[in-house]
Amino acid sequence: MDPATATALSPLPTPHFALEVHDLTVAYRDKPVLWDVDLAVPPGVLMAIVGPNGAGKTTLIKAALGLVRPVSGRVLVNGVPYSPRARSVAYVPQRGSVDWDFPATAFDVALMGTYGALGWFCRPGKAERNATAAALERVGMSAFAERQIGQLSGGQQQRVFLARALVQDAPVYLMDEPFQGVDAVTERAIVDVLRDLRARGRAVVVVHHDLHTAREYFDRAALLNVRLIASGPVDEALSEENLRTAYGARAAGLAR
Repeated sequence: MDPATATALSPLPTPHFALEVHDLTVAYRDKPVLWDVDLAVPPGVLMAIVGPNGAGKTTLIKAALGLVRPVSGRVLVNGVPYSPRARSVAYVPQRGSVDWDFPATAFDVALMGTYGALGWFCRPGKAERNATAAALERVGMSAFAERQIGQLSGGQQQRVFLARALVQDAPVYLMDEPFQGVDAVTERAIVDVLRDLRARGRAVVVVHHDLHTAREYFDRAALLNVRLIASGPVDEALSEENLRTAYGARAAGLAR
């Protein structure tokens, strides 16, 4: 085999990052909400996106998903430009952004995680229903599978949306404030699921507001205030100096 042929048949290198955001800028009515953000997330990590109110944390997640149109920038998943059709990212939105009066059971909502793989004209079959049942069991919601979603507590609703994401079995998970408004038991259950995803090599990126639990729950952090201030191992990213840059005078006592 000549060298040219050997090169052509050699395996492609595995991308070093599960998720990459390059030069991302988002503006609302000419006011920058994110400015020239670069972020790289390796596989098999839990990363918290933290910063003060109005820092652009949710906007970063939505722009990465294509739910918000950026002024500039690009997003790669496993080295390939992100497309919703690729089903490479699972998303857990903020609970407050969901219409909980929608007439669907917990099982129906979790089953929606299979729709992307099936397409619009295929109905979920036994395999999809079994995967949904397993996901609900994983988050402790099997007993509530037939309960209308609006009749569940806030913590239970959050678990159902987490089950919907688990069913997608994506390489990257983006979650917007999954701990907001949940009880302590649900919070621990969510942390267990996130750690299981990490153990299976998934990249999990979570918008999070509690700096103290960020150190306990996450390996890495991205500190944001319109611009990316720091990104890396959680103790390095959330150093006292970086927190002062992000939070100003409010940073006192936040470092530890």
